[in-house]
Amino acid sequence: MLASLVSSPWPTWAIAAAATAGVILRPFAWPEYIWATIGALLLVLLGLLPPTAALAGVARGTDVYLFLLGMMLLAELARQQGLFEWLAAHAARHARGSATRLFTLVFGVGTLVTVFLSNDATAVVLTPAVAAVARAVKAEQPLPYLLACAFVANAASFVLPISNPANLVIYGSQMPPLLTWLPRYALPSLVAILATYAALRFTQRVALRQAVTTAIPLPRLSGGGRLAAGGIAGTAIVLLAASGFDLPLGLPTFLAGLAAAALVLRGSASAALAVARGIAWGVLPLVAGLFVLVAALDRTGLTEALAGLLQALVRHSTTLSAGTAGGVLALGTNLVNNLPAGLVAGRVVEVAQVPEPVRAAVLIGVDIGPNLSVTGSLATILWLLALRREGVVVTAWAFLRLGAVVMPPALLLALAAVALAA
Repeated sequence: MLASLVSSPWPTWAIAAAATAGVILRPFAWPEYIWATIGALLLVLLGLLPPTAALAGVARGTDVYLFLLGMMLLAELARQQGLFEWLAAHAARHARGSATRLFTLVFGVGTLVTVFLSNDATAVVLTPAVAAVARAVKAEQPLPYLLACAFVANAASFVLPISNPANLVIYGSQMPPLLTWLPRYALPSLVAILATYAALRFTQRVALRQAVTTAIPLPRLSGGGRLAAGGIAGTAIVLLAASGFDLPLGLPTFLAGLAAAALVLRGSASAALAVARGIAWGVLPLVAGLFVLVAALDRTGLTEALAGLLQALVRHSTTLSAGTAGGVLALGTNLVNNLPAGLVAGRVVEVAQVPEPVRAAVLIGVDIGPNLSVTGSLATILWLLALRREGVVVTAWAFLRLGAVVMPPALLLALAAVALAA
């Protein structure tokens, strides 16, 4: 009986689906990481995945863990040193009493943060700052500004290779040079960002009629706040340099965060403990669990089967295969999260040896597709965690209803731009 259970792929698929559903729905209000961890443990305990394979799956996420740790450390440093409140006051002043102008400003800043620091940084670093902005301007409905952070984090995440860790997963060791990447993804990125902005602004038009105050005192930025800001700027430079030299991004990001912490905290044990307490440590087992789930799916033969289907589509039509792969992945990321989906997709395109337009469509599907649901990307999950710290609740159903309006136009226009460039 046990042998037949192990030989069949269905138990693995069922556990992966149930674990993903737990991450999305959070039964009993348990954190997301618990469900991902339970799913990973069940796969091992039932003999569906050898312990060595599970550990190898966990190890594959090392670069991602380091990247996230560095970003969360920078964000918590900035929060505790008052950098967010300082930025909030200046942003509110620039809005000059216009809720719509403030929304556009937040979206624009989110685009820049995503492009140069990654979509996870937008969720971790920018979201608390925007929450502070909403408080500073006394916005009765802060959600439009917070939603801008979530949606632009994915829409702008393929302007540069460093804009999304999933980009590195899709290309792996075959990452194109920056001067090749930019012209290839410039137009798809532009239309995705503009379409996301237009759809989100349209859906939030009623809330953006609210009044926002202009009488905002400008706080003084402390020396620690300036150091934290310098740490974030320095990290952006480090990431661009690492990307230019085709180096993994996790360790440089982590080291940059540690260096900033050392400068800001200056040996204060109590301050260091406060920063450590503020970090969302549950993100790490969540990501590790997702890597184990995708390792189990790979052992069921899913990768080879998908590669065969993709090769057949490419033989029929490159344009059709690009559109189909991008669309399927856009939906699939919301079932298993874009990091595991990106891992599977990266392996599939490597095995299938697809043309570049198909690989580009796959990347766009992995990057934009998560704007459909809260479970689509790690950035959106991090965004939800940041919202909970601010006392703001966004349900999975509410996000899905909005994502169903915002995501499809951006995806279709970006895929069309890829087809035109082919």
